[in-house]
Amino acid sequence: MPLSARTPELAVLDLLVSVADTGSLGRAAALHGISQPAASQRLQRLERRLGLPLLIRTPTGSRLTTTGEAVLAWARRVIDQAQQFAVAVEALRDHAADVLQVAASLTIADYLFPTWLAALHRTSPTSRVSLRVGNSAAVVDMVRRLDIELGFIETPSPPVGLGHRVVGGDHLVVVVSPGHRWSRRRRPLPLEALASEPLVVREPGSGTRDTLQEVLTQAGLRLHPAVELGSTAAVKSAAINGEGPAVLSALSLATEIADHRLHAVAIQHSGLQRPFRAIWHPDRPPTGAAAALVASADRSSHERQSKSVAHTGHTPTVSSTAH
Repeated sequence: MPLSARTPELAVLDLLVSVADTGSLGRAAALHGISQPAASQRLQRLERRLGLPLLIRTPTGSRLTTTGEAVLAWARRVIDQAQQFAVAVEALRDHAADVLQVAASLTIADYLFPTWLAALHRTSPTSRVSLRVGNSAAVVDMVRRLDIELGFIETPSPPVGLGHRVVGGDHLVVVVSPGHRWSRRRRPLPLEALASEPLVVREPGSGTRDTLQEVLTQAGLRLHPAVELGSTAAVKSAAINGEGPAVLSALSLATEIADHRLHAVAIQHSGLQRPFRAIWHPDRPPTGAAAALVASADRSSHERQSKSVAHTGHTPTVSSTAH
């Protein structure tokens, strides 16, 4: 409920307590860093607000009236509670400052971040991390607003005005249900054929969608969404159920392709690769746990790429750069 109009401010109650403790309006004023006339005016306004006489002013000092003594007892309790509140909030702020606030795009959060976090804890076991998840556009917005200290996104180009570092990447794969006509193709699919087909895609702002959109735009083609869905899992489910072809991260498709619920379609284009980036506000470059997490992500990416090279004999084209 709203406070009464007679509710005084904490500062003037604190001044009243100081007058009682020092026995002098002048000493109380000095304690609060204000002049004696200013202190007197504030206490007079308090008396008018409460409708009660609080002080008896004499040439030798100031003392509380009977009603002033009663108000003083209540004021002490209010000031004590306010001080406890301030201490508790400061402790909460210190606790929050100890937790690294991070946001990551859905693909990174689901398939990479747990590995990065484990690598961080091997080198910095006391680091605490709080992760928020959204599409790449949402993560960029959080970094711009300084809601988080560090973000991880999967857009084809770095966001303007933010610091960034590439920490690996992956490629996109065209997938269809086993019953789709493309599942029987012997030759790679032309990019034009992909663009002309209504696709199951992620929502605007998704790094996966942005990458596909950029590839098509550079080829003079347009994306034709059949269905727009807000998560990778939903897109996979729709493709499995025959809603149409989908283009998704290779990281997210290993299980569905292995158990033949989805069929990977070769395509006549090598540009469906995209980087993963750590991003930060230029006013808050990564230090401490944030810098350690970026390093862990980078190391994990190189280890994953080395395993990929050993398994396939091909070197990924995405490299790490710092800005």
